[in-house]
Amino acid sequence: MNSNHPFRRFPTIKLTEHESSATADKDIIRHHFRQLCQNRDKTVIVAECYPGVNQEELLELLAPLELAETIHNDALALPPEEIDALVEHDLTDDPVFGIMTTRRLEEFFPAENLAAARRKIEAITSGTILVYGVGASLVCEGDILTLADITRWEIQLRYRRGLSNWRTARTDLSKNEKYKRGYFAEWRWADQVKDRLLPKIDFYLDMTTEHEPAMVSGADYRLALKQVSEQPFRMVPYFDPGVWGGDWMKTHFNLPENGSNYAWSFDGVPEENSLLLDFGCGRLIQTPALNLVHAYPRQLLGERVHGRFGAEFPIRFDMLDTMNGQNLSLQVHPLTEYIQQNFHMHYTQDESYYLLDAQGEDPCVYLGVKTGTDPQAMINALEDAQAGNTPFPAENFVNRIPVKKHDHILIPAGTVHCSGSNTMVLEISATPYIFTFKLWDWERLDLDGRPRPIHISHGAANIQWYRNTEWVKENLVNKITIVHQSTDGTVERTGLHEREFLDTFRVSTESEMFIRRNGSVHMINLVEGGCAALISDSGHFPPFELHYAETCIVPEAAGPYKIVSSEKKPIRIVIACVRN
Repeated sequence: MNSNHPFRRFPTIKLTEHESSATADKDIIRHHFRQLCQNRDKTVIVAECYPGVNQEELLELLAPLELAETIHNDALALPPEEIDALVEHDLTDDPVFGIMTTRRLEEFFPAENLAAARRKIEAITSGTILVYGVGASLVCEGDILTLADITRWEIQLRYRRGLSNWRTARTDLSKNEKYKRGYFAEWRWADQVKDRLLPKIDFYLDMTTEHEPAMVSGADYRLALKQVSEQPFRMVPYFDPGVWGGDWMKTHFNLPENGSNYAWSFDGVPEENSLLLDFGCGRLIQTPALNLVHAYPRQLLGERVHGRFGAEFPIRFDMLDTMNGQNLSLQVHPLTEYIQQNFHMHYTQDESYYLLDAQGEDPCVYLGVKTGTDPQAMINALEDAQAGNTPFPAENFVNRIPVKKHDHILIPAGTVHCSGSNTMVLEISATPYIFTFKLWDWERLDLDGRPRPIHISHGAANIQWYRNTEWVKENLVNKITIVHQSTDGTVERTGLHEREFLDTFRVSTESEMFIRRNGSVHMINLVEGGCAALISDSGHFPPFELHYAETCIVPEAAGPYKIVSSEKKPIRIVIACVRN
């Protein structure tokens, strides 16, 4: 940990382009609503709620508006048992994997129920009417349209504290099953509604922090997202324990003691991470980073990348910490055709391991099968181990590759792999991150005391047996080439494999290096050095500071930029982008 430039766990994005209406004062929030209700005989307030929002808290906030009528939209939906039956096919009976739903939220609200609610509203001639809940905007969009939103990470934390999924009779689900229902179903319906409403909401209501709602006008919220889409920014990282976790992040990032080690850091996953928007004078709005992807995809991704992926962010950075910990599970990711046919995903999780650090005894990565491996013999050994008989002899079948700091290991889908103990990995990958087929978990239980799910049959259908010892060393280990070298520094291409759509480059300098754009968003991490600055070549954005091991996104709309060593000491930055 660099005491002069510590890792920032709660990075804020300073907004400069406008005076803001943002507030966390409940009385002022109500005042804003009352202002819009003035000079109206009748006002309909619609508060669309993302699943996971505490709706009782929302009602407590708005009830003092002296409501003439309150309509709770959740009560207009089908009974929970019927909704469970409708989503059963998409969720499947697998404990981890489902199918990306093609259903829409409208399917769970009978048309006659919505029509009855509209008639009730029409029959009222004066006063303020509140329609709130999941799908509230399906009744109408009202005179004042509000989006009550919450971050994905907070939803997951609430699942762990006992929150159930939306409108389900299955209130006994584990946290993983709740997440699965959210990931494959609920969040897909809700994101479609949110995407439709973001351009026209009157208010954005941040309900992430319990009992501390914050609000900003829709106009100011949209202006804020537009500003972010044109400048470098960091998201709010989060950290999670795991049975194999290490102590590197706890030490280097000054994380709070949690009774166990930390395994994961998510610092570059817009679908999971959030933005902390600073509107000045301590007025903060926390919002899912995915809202930015939906609102300004062209500015963020670039025309070329948007044309290929749509409003979906295709690059993911996260960290895997096994320092003084344990091996990850031995695993494989699905081939493109397999994930398309079985899970309705457009592309798969190709990835790579960049070694931020490697210390201690024999740090390694398990990668590819050993030359001469009999596929059936390996599958039989995995099944025998899963049955509780002989432990799987991994080193008889899988290559054990020694690694050191700054090595880059490429892992196209279909390659058996895992990081070993005593490594600190920056994982650079495509974004379908939930599709990991575990083959062997080293005879251990998860933190909840239960075995983690193993998917040998899925794995066997995807393992590329030709990726043997010679092929792995030739194609996947440190495939580094110099693309530019000058007195200012060096730019190296470090991957990825030709089957992967991402490119990665490592920039090394003690002064500054100019970075050209290739029509793609950039995701970057400072992998060596205390502090670097990103400087716009045209003054398009103010200087942006990045500390060691921090990840940031540089939108395509930000334009060309320079990477500058703030202390005139050696720095290294890894840049990922979508290949031309």
